[in-house]
Amino acid sequence: MKRRADQNSAVHLRRFAAATVTLCTALALAGCSSSDAKKDEASDESPSASQSPASSAPADPEWTAKKEAIAAYKAYWQAMEKLYADPDGKSVRLDQYAASAALTNAQKDAKLAHDRGNVLVGDVAITEPTVTKAETNGKIPNVILTSCLDISKWETIKAKTKKPVDLPDNRLLKYQIVSAVERYPEGWRVTSDEPQGKSC
Repeated sequence: MKRRADQNSAVHLRRFAAATVTLCTALALAGCSSSDAKKDEASDESPSASQSPASSAPADPEWTAKKEAIAAYKAYWQAMEKLYADPDGKSVRLDQYAASAALTNAQKDAKLAHDRGNVLVGDVAITEPTVTKAETNGKIPNVILTSCLDISKWETIKAKTKKPVDLPDNRLLKYQIVSAVERYPEGWRVTSDEPQGKSC
């Protein structure tokens, strides 16, 4: 009788031990799967975390200077269109877009046209603006641009009669122009604008 009781208790112990092992194994697996899930979540999150520094990286100063200089040059020619179209020459402050020789020459040429009773109307197209040189580390950052200036739709007319002015047939309507754009404390300014006498 005692032996059977001992056998029964031994069987109970083995079953309890087996149940305990099974439970521990299940918990261990659950623990592993939980940690694995966390690792998976972490791995899913890690690419976005690693991408954020790249997206917030500062832009290249030279690339920024080139972009801003080209935009300033286009704005300069939009201002030039207004200047030449106004007989009084007071509709635009060209010094907000140009300085140095570019400002002096443009104001002088516009005044000469207006003194003759002429205005220029229409659009000037700037095509293929290309940066040939950029200096961003000097005292005055500057960019040299080469562009094709198309004035075929920029017409010279009499301010009073609006009649076209006769101009030479052999004049260049699309020509290469080299320009310097410098960054002043107030912003970018075109400082020289020199036609090259070459068609484009």
